[in-house]
Amino acid sequence: MTLILNIFRAAFVALLLLVSQLSAQEANQIDYPSWESFASQAETALEDESTAPSRLESIRENATQWRQQFEQAQNTNASRIQTVRDQIASLGPVPAEGESESEDVAQRRQELNEQLSQLQAPGITATEAYSRAESIIQQAAEIERERNAQELMAETPSPLLPSSWLAAGRDILAIISGVVTDARENWRNASGISEPGRLMLFLFGVAALVYGRHLVDRLPSRIGERAEGDMRAVIAFIVSLAQFMVPTIGIFLIANAIASTGLAGEWILPFLLGWPFAGLVFFVGRWLIRTLFAAEPVAYATLIMPQTSRRMARLYGTGLIVVFGLHVWLSNAALPLSGFVRRDHAPPMIPYDVSDAGAGVIHFFLLVIGAFFLFQLANILRRMKKFYGTDSPPYRAIILSYVGRFLRLVVLVSILAAMLGYVNGANALFWPSVKSLGLIGLLILLQDFMADSYSLLSKSKEGARDSLVPVLIGLALVVISIPFFALIWGASLTDLAEAWTQIRQGFSVGGITLSPGAIVTFLVVFALGYMVTKWMQGIFRATILPRTRLDKGAQAATVSGLGYVGVFLAALFAITSAGIDLSSIALVAGALSVGIGFGLQTIVQNFVSGIILLIERPISVGDWVEAGGQQGVVQNVSVRSTRIKTFDQTDVIVPNSDLISQSVTNWTRGNSRGRIIISVGVAYGTDTRKVERILMEIAEDQPTVLFDPPPAVLFQGFGADSLDFEIRAILSDINGGLGVSSEIRHQIAKRFADEGIEIPFAQRDVWLRNPESLRPDARNEDAAKPAEPEEPREQASVAAPDKRTIAEFPSDGDGGADGDGDY
Repeated sequence: MTLILNIFRAAFVALLLLVSQLSAQEANQIDYPSWESFASQAETALEDESTAPSRLESIRENATQWRQQFEQAQNTNASRIQTVRDQIASLGPVPAEGESESEDVAQRRQELNEQLSQLQAPGITATEAYSRAESIIQQAAEIERERNAQELMAETPSPLLPSSWLAAGRDILAIISGVVTDARENWRNASGISEPGRLMLFLFGVAALVYGRHLVDRLPSRIGERAEGDMRAVIAFIVSLAQFMVPTIGIFLIANAIASTGLAGEWILPFLLGWPFAGLVFFVGRWLIRTLFAAEPVAYATLIMPQTSRRMARLYGTGLIVVFGLHVWLSNAALPLSGFVRRDHAPPMIPYDVSDAGAGVIHFFLLVIGAFFLFQLANILRRMKKFYGTDSPPYRAIILSYVGRFLRLVVLVSILAAMLGYVNGANALFWPSVKSLGLIGLLILLQDFMADSYSLLSKSKEGARDSLVPVLIGLALVVISIPFFALIWGASLTDLAEAWTQIRQGFSVGGITLSPGAIVTFLVVFALGYMVTKWMQGIFRATILPRTRLDKGAQAATVSGLGYVGVFLAALFAITSAGIDLSSIALVAGALSVGIGFGLQTIVQNFVSGIILLIERPISVGDWVEAGGQQGVVQNVSVRSTRIKTFDQTDVIVPNSDLISQSVTNWTRGNSRGRIIISVGVAYGTDTRKVERILMEIAEDQPTVLFDPPPAVLFQGFGADSLDFEIRAILSDINGGLGVSSEIRHQIAKRFADEGIEIPFAQRDVWLRNPESLRPDARNEDAAKPAEPEEPREQASVAAPDKRTIAEFPSDGDGGADGDGDY
């Protein structure tokens, strides 16, 4: 039997080795020799300071691809590795020094360890290669950043120097001469100028640029007049896109037609190739300006501002776009200084090296003109909050106000830097600021378009544009725009890919690694768990608990407890599914416990009190309670507080700790019985036995008054004004106590009137001296006349709360009874 077991064990081990070898072969599909060759060449190139920028970019891209392969290979045999580790753990701990274990267990442990080493080998190799690829990527990125910084901070001759202006003049004359000579030579050698296809292409381009542009400029308002509400805004926005698409297509057709004729040589071709891109920049900017600051909005005004400011914003914005288009056109065709390092795959430039001094003058000229328009536009934007005239303007007005202030500073810094000779740095600050302003305007238009579309899909319901969904869509647009802002300010696609890789790998917070995948997994699992919890609560509340003998309070407590347990389990499953180590969370929770103990002790106290209330249930939903000077019916018992609706129909939130630490009167706990006490007084001389009999008959006639125990009529005593009686009765439902008390009083008034029994009321006799002095006219006459003999005192009788008699009050000479005017 032992021999057979050993044979099966050997066969099983052989099978595992075969599987591990196959897995290793799959992992070894990575061509490590090619990787070694590339890595060696890349490291050599990175050490060479003369390596071209295109070579550095190629190294980063290739190393990124290799790193992605190594990252996937790190998880090779992951499931098998975990299985083997579990098998090793099942054998028990490794014997300590000087101890031994059975031969079979030791042999099995050795076999599993060997198998584990073979399974881990591909992942270890991939991890080492991954680290090397990561080092190459970081080194190449560092070199590119240093070179870009040197390029941007390169100092050229100041454009204010006369020598710089002379150099700029020579460069401009040389370029003009080259272009003219190129045009003459190519005109003689050009072929197919009058070819019908090229001619039609040229004419279509001219028609699109001239006639098409005027047509699409009026198209949004014409179509918008035939629509209503949100439909008008949506259609107007979609149609307005043609305002930059049609003329851009026209410019592209014209440039393509001219280039295909052979008229464009090495001097003209760079300008011709840069023309469509510059035209796209101009017409897109023009569309943004005309839409944001429209003279007559089709549906509604995107930005609220006076008509004068709107007109000036269109004027300055258009001027800025014209200058920006010239900057883009000249930078791509002839000027070496543009605020960024030129790539080898950039458009071709003219066969003439413009001097740094001449390029600095031309850039400075464009910068000064653009700065004027941008400064004026920034002055309008910084007053955006005031245009709305409210204490809480929309966020777009607040953002544009701060942007306007920032752009004013950008203008001053850029001009100063260019005057000192840092033209590259000035361009790198000024023109990206202009692009960022355009992107902000585009985000505003897209947010309005999304809000209008959502309102249209919601059938134009009132408040749909201001609901939560459009706000979330706008927030998503802002997040999506972050990479575009990064590209505007000099980041490359490789930089963005590297940043996304770092984000995807996650970041560590308090020993917990968070990544987009882990966060999405956590949210999805928690949302599913929360939905299941709500579903279970609904089933228990509507189906299961009503069929039990539990009262409503116990049912509510059960549903609440089920909700708390469900949310806790959902959070626990979400945390484990996201791969978050609970031990790290325990450490964080331990660190937070000190803060909770000091700063949140009241909340914790209310939470614990709420749990006690839900378990012990001294009060339940529907109970009539009195707590903290408030009476009412319990509406809800949560873990932090209890909501009581008073008889004034107001909600009172009572902290649970008050219900635990203070006395609480529960009128209906256990049963709804309760006692009422009604006091009544009769006049002296009334037959007390007769009063007792009448009151007992009235109490026994009430349908909710219990006969066990029976009601009681008590002769309480001899009062100052009456003989005092009380009716004490137990009601089957104390919730109707006020109504029963009112009905008993009605019947007492009727029976006493029928029986001739008097209910006394208090009286007071007041004696006044000199009553004529209370009249203002008499007081004035008395002051003018000589004193007369004192008149007899006059008596007046008035009703008062009690029956005390004041025989006489001494006069104080001012018509009052005493010195302080009180009676």
